[in-house]
Amino acid sequence: MLNSTYDESEKVPDFVTKIQVKCNIDDDTTGTLMLLLSEAVTNAIVHGNKLDPAKTVNIEVHINEKQIISTVKDQGEGFKPEEAANPLDEENLLKSSGRGIFLMQQLSEHVDYEEDGTKLRFTLQR
Repeated sequence: MLNSTYDESEKVPDFVTKIQVKCNIDDDTTGTLMLLLSEAVTNAIVHGNKLDPAKTVNIEVHINEKQIISTVKDQGEGFKPEEAANPLDEENLLKSSGRGIFLMQQLSEHVDYEEDGTKLRFTLQR
């Protein structure tokens, strides 16, 4: 569980490195997991919980021989992912944010938004 601050989001790389060592995950998969989990946690902190340090973000990672299933849950009001701006649209190409959902969809095997968009689950193949 993380509080909703930028400092807390910086704990993700160490968390993923511990998972890599404990579960013997290859470097490519670890890099993808780190990118996606960092993006999901940052989105939950900034967009979901609006940087409210009284709110938390819960992270779960389940690993088996074939998959890594990660869940990130915030305490925000939720959102509809289908209403998010497309980062590939010309007016969005130079924006410094707005690529998280796109990255999730491109780099993971499966993405689900649950509980009105406050819970994200993505799956990576090992």
